[in-house]
Amino acid sequence: MISDWQFDGLIIGLCTFLIIGFFHPIVIKAEYYWGVKCWWFFLFLGLIGTLGSIFVNNIMISSLLGVFSFSSFWGIHEIFQQRERVRKGWFPMNPKRKKDYE
Repeated sequence: MISDWQFDGLIIGLCTFLIIGFFHPIVIKAEYYWGVKCWWFFLFLGLIGTLGSIFVNNIMISSLLGVFSFSSFWGIHEIFQQRERVRKGWFPMNPKRKKDYE
């Protein structure tokens, strides 16, 4: 019966997809406006998500906080990669921060 089906895995999978997709434009915009010096913000988000994941009893919310935290940690790596993509001309450079790319 349909009432016996478990949708938790599908919900976690969909939310994981959305969280990762949410971080992609954030990394691009953050690098454009603030450069790589905003990496600490992603670290802060990751640490908050990690603490939340540890202390929340609900397995669904805990799992999603874990995905959020590690996506934040991955954002640190991506912010530096984004700078290289801008240097290669793949993404627009912020003209106010032109010296950061030299």
